[in-house]
Amino acid sequence: MEALEAIFSRKSVRNFTGEAIPAEKLEILLRAAMAAPSAVNMQPWEFILITNRDSLDAMADNLPHGKMLSQAGACIVVCAIPELAHRKLKEYAIIDCTCASQNILLAVEAIGLGAVWVAVYPNIDRIEFVRKFLGIPKDVIPLNAIAIGIPTGVDQPKDKYKPSKIHYEKW
Repeated sequence: MEALEAIFSRKSVRNFTGEAIPAEKLEILLRAAMAAPSAVNMQPWEFILITNRDSLDAMADNLPHGKMLSQAGACIVVCAIPELAHRKLKEYAIIDCTCASQNILLAVEAIGLGAVWVAVYPNIDRIEFVRKFLGIPKDVIPLNAIAIGIPTGVDQPKDKYKPSKIHYEKW
């Protein structure tokens, strides 16, 4: 799939068939994540891959906007590590991991899967649940849980282009 086609057809998919995702496709997604830009190429990220049905169900039960995880075939939790970021700043770690997350979402579309970003950060209750459930150290920020699966076809892309959001030089 061409890059622009993947960008324009990307959508938040919340309806999955429940089928497992082949390991080679999950590896492609993780490679795409790690191909993201990061400030001074510090790559302050780690990724937790969840494919176990019980774990996906537990995540669905405990993340308020993550109910679709119960039908997802996998989940990638993107974790930001401020200590590894440029100037050891949390803000750089979060920005860098957001770029990695977007790469995952675009790669998902390009290989014919579906996904949706489920926010964990900055919600303290969600952060603490994910940290405890997955054994994540206190100095690591679970940014999001990306639900990944085979789409049912219900979810469709939206045209979000709004010329009114564009300003030229002198705002």
